[in-house]
Amino acid sequence: MEIDLKKIDQIVDKYGGDTAAYVSILQDINDEFRYLPREALIRVSEKLTVPLSRLFSLATFYKSFNLAPRGKHEIHVCMGTACHVRGSGRVLVRFAQKLKIEPGETTPDGEYTLETVNCLGACALGPLVTIDGRYHGKLTLNKADKLLGGYHEKDNEPS
Repeated sequence: MEIDLKKIDQIVDKYGGDTAAYVSILQDINDEFRYLPREALIRVSEKLTVPLSRLFSLATFYKSFNLAPRGKHEIHVCMGTACHVRGSGRVLVRFAQKLKIEPGETTPDGEYTLETVNCLGACALGPLVTIDGRYHGKLTLNKADKLLGGYHEKDNEPS
């Protein structure tokens, strides 16, 4: 994927070159590209005359930033205690097997990213998964299979 450096320039310029706006600039870039491309970080470093290491430090400190491309669909499996005792580990293994990736990875076609989270805050619904921010609770392996099979590339909605 080629990065449009003009888009990076627009994002940086939106903040008037304010070096205190590092995090906001990185958030906007992450939102635009769904990750922080190395080329973008280099460009921000050059435009703001800030060390690249400072930007990488911020990018690796905050969990909301991604240094690798994300899938079109993001799956988060809750591994909190309540979900774990109700079988979220098995659900995670099923998603990993079906997608042929490990947690923290993205499918080669760029469709799915599989992540674990410590808690999604809805323990009574465990085991709980979010796909593209939509909550799906009380998952069984059968429901997980159907849920994954119901996402379509075109409309991003479960069927």
